[in-house]
Amino acid sequence: MNHQVTFAVLGPIKIWRDGVELPPGPPKQRAVLALLLLHAGQPVSLSRIVDVLWPSDPPHSAVNVVHRHVGTLRKLLEPGLPPRAPGELLVRRAGGYAINVDATTLDLLRFRDLAHRAREASAGGTSGSAVELFTEALALWRGEAAQGVPQDVRAHPVFSAVDSEYLATLREGADLMLASGEPEPVLPLLQRAIAQHPLDESLHARLVQALADTGRQAEAFALYDATRSRLAEQLGIDPGPELSAARARLLRQEEAATGGSGDGPPAQMAEPAVPPRLLNTPPNAPLTVRPTQLPPDLRTFVGRKDELARITGSLDTIGEGPGAASVVISAIDGMAGVGKTILAVHLAHRLAHRFPDGQLYVNLRGFDPSGDSMAAAEAMRSFLIALGVPARQLPADLDSQVALYRSLLAGRRVLVVLDNARDSQHVRPLMPGSSSCLVIITSRTQLRGLVATHGARPLTLGLLSREESHDVLVGHLGRDRIAADPDAVEEIIDLCGRLPLALAIIAARAATQPHLPLASIAAELRADHGSLDVFAGEDPYTDLRTVFSWSCNSVGPDAARLLRLLSLHPGPDISVAAAASLAALPLRRVRALLATLAGAHLLTQLTSNRFAFHDLLKVHAAELSRDSDDEDTRHTVLRRLLDHYLHSAYAAASALTPNRIEWSLEPDAEPGVVAEPVAGQEEATAWLDRELPVLLSAVGHAERKGFLHHAWLLAQTLELYLDRRGRWQDQVGIQETAVDAAVRLRDPLREAQARRSLGFAYGRLAQDERADVMLRHALRMFTELDDAAGQARTRRSLAFLANVHGLHSEALRQYAEAFDLYRYTDHRSGQASVLNETGWTYIAIGDYEQAVAWCSRAVSLHQTIGDTNGEAAAWDSLGLAHHHLGRHLGALSCYRRALKLYQRMNDRYLEADTLLHMGDTHDAQGARTTAVALWRQAVRILDDIGHPDAEEARLRLKGGPTEDE
Repeated sequence: MNHQVTFAVLGPIKIWRDGVELPPGPPKQRAVLALLLLHAGQPVSLSRIVDVLWPSDPPHSAVNVVHRHVGTLRKLLEPGLPPRAPGELLVRRAGGYAINVDATTLDLLRFRDLAHRAREASAGGTSGSAVELFTEALALWRGEAAQGVPQDVRAHPVFSAVDSEYLATLREGADLMLASGEPEPVLPLLQRAIAQHPLDESLHARLVQALADTGRQAEAFALYDATRSRLAEQLGIDPGPELSAARARLLRQEEAATGGSGDGPPAQMAEPAVPPRLLNTPPNAPLTVRPTQLPPDLRTFVGRKDELARITGSLDTIGEGPGAASVVISAIDGMAGVGKTILAVHLAHRLAHRFPDGQLYVNLRGFDPSGDSMAAAEAMRSFLIALGVPARQLPADLDSQVALYRSLLAGRRVLVVLDNARDSQHVRPLMPGSSSCLVIITSRTQLRGLVATHGARPLTLGLLSREESHDVLVGHLGRDRIAADPDAVEEIIDLCGRLPLALAIIAARAATQPHLPLASIAAELRADHGSLDVFAGEDPYTDLRTVFSWSCNSVGPDAARLLRLLSLHPGPDISVAAAASLAALPLRRVRALLATLAGAHLLTQLTSNRFAFHDLLKVHAAELSRDSDDEDTRHTVLRRLLDHYLHSAYAAASALTPNRIEWSLEPDAEPGVVAEPVAGQEEATAWLDRELPVLLSAVGHAERKGFLHHAWLLAQTLELYLDRRGRWQDQVGIQETAVDAAVRLRDPLREAQARRSLGFAYGRLAQDERADVMLRHALRMFTELDDAAGQARTRRSLAFLANVHGLHSEALRQYAEAFDLYRYTDHRSGQASVLNETGWTYIAIGDYEQAVAWCSRAVSLHQTIGDTNGEAAAWDSLGLAHHHLGRHLGALSCYRRALKLYQRMNDRYLEADTLLHMGDTHDAQGARTTAVALWRQAVRILDDIGHPDAEEARLRLKGGPTEDE
């Protein structure tokens, strides 16, 4: 079968086969592919490839590395091709390689073809067609050519030559468009190019003319002045002939239009009245629009005087003095509902006049219940569009977007509000580079990273004072009504916990019913148990149940039924497959019903596959379910939902850690249950990561609702995943629930298993006494039940704790007992694991030769039984033993074997652990730079999965090269 393979090299390197994007591989492999594509079908010799990939001192294995990369690319581009068979796409030719491409399969050749046709059209006198062709050609560029290859490789002239080809074509196309009176198409192209080439006078000259020709003389003058200043400051030169001629044309145009002398910029260019200290930084490049994105400032805002004073005081350094070296950042953190957003928006409105070049705002959704926050790239795209960059002309990669964003804001007085950020990393790409800008950030976490790296001024927003809470109610209800019942007001403040959001909701309730005594509202608050009774009223327009019921009645009976059933879901949001299981409906049908509910604003669609309730709507749906659905129906629905999560989690955990789940999944799922398809380990990890909040909620929910088997099974299924993720507090919570469920089931075997899991989790949290008591309780139960495997597993946990406390002889005794028990039951995977753990204990003792012997036996047995997880762990332990013996090459060989297996299994935590060990060995060899690179890679993985070991791993980096080195 012939596949259609297309390539893009004008920007980030991209490959598509039959319309599906393929990964181009690691940086060196991308460099090989880029080099062949830039030669556009012409052969590239092997020696030239080596010279480009290794600018200096290529390794002895360079030729073999190139052959390996080419072989990998052939498999990627032409799957199913037999080894050494002649390919049709990537071919061996003239002592090197070539890729057969044409203008339909490579964007570079299409660019050249369009540019050639544009020149022909221009020479033939059809300037309109030429403009269209030039515009289409230039639009193919998404940034510098061949992004993604190593920077030292990209410094080769073959790459810069292609970039120069683009700039030459851009100048040629710009000249044609300006000469033909069609400057609009070239404006965004010139602006993007200038952001990447800020000292190119010819580009600036053309942009000055394009701005003038579109009637934007003020921006043209500003651009000229900024460019002249930059040339003087950075190069010590005056504008050259092209730029000077552009200004002369601009002055003549202005003189002709106004009848003035033409000695300077027009009167309408006078700066707005703003504080003088904000006028020191000249604008870098004109903004095509002035964004004003702030949400409305609520008139009910009160208080926060101290907080406002602290933040406004930080503006004294904007644009002058020592503090002018960086952007001013105010980071407001605090709990949900405490009023961070309303304070930030109110503050931004108060300061807007000091930032006449505009105000940008985005809600980053960092603490959305689904965990689906807005990525920095998405926010950046919205900002660039707000700043006048056409969507079609946006750079393709985030780094280029950031560069353009900072160039547009350079020297400008712009206020940026980043609302609801997840953490410091979430907002770093959105920081302007200009010291004349102010950034206000809100978050539920303290942004210590920004404080350390960007000098952000932190402000933790607490609850309102009693006086401020009183003022909130006065703002909604008036002083007379508040003064009429001071005791009720005080009780309402207490029952709302001085939380601004809660006070606003109750105040709105009271404001819509002015004759209702505040004492009654206070009484309703006391009696409320999660229903909508407190929001009921005679007026249907202000009765929340009635308002919600109108929407429910409008969507039809099937969608209304689904809405009721969704209220039984315990988590913060739900996937389409979970909803289909709950309702026993086909995926296609339930997807359509969810879309209907989202269209009626009864659900919020978080992603293409996930939906969530508003809290009050969920209360309403639960009330409807209690009124309309009998208990048998609700029981069956919840059973299907729990079956969905249990069977999906079991499939995912089995894919991640085969040979590690020691019990079967019973009973079968109910008819109508749709389990999530888990195609591999990477997809299993992604599903577990995404669904973890729901899965944790489901364990407790199942136990409370009487689904005791589900509670126990789900807790056991999640045990190893939570342990690898370092989620030990969550592990304790669900295993305590599992113990309770097993006790209620009167199932001693399951109780023993849950106690063993719980005891190990206690040990992870250093709750040693509780861990020992729980594990020994489990051991007694397994012994009474004559369960040898359970005894062995528990003794391994006791041995682990003994090693933690340096009681290595006790650990060896427990491991010997466990090994005998596993051998008695012919449990070969358990035997192999004990061999490895015994070897690790000898490492802790310092008897490294013994460790080598035990770990080698573990490797061999794991290989014999095909236990990949165990084999990887044994290779890692064996490498550690060799490391301590000074056999560094042997250690690295073992680590590489372990790393390869962990990466194949997508076990990111143990991958990071092995990378740390590899770094330690390189450091012991004196290869500090290599060690630091491996440690950083490990820390990035641990940070990415949120593992608590990240901080300890980060300690290795102290004293090493910095990120920039």
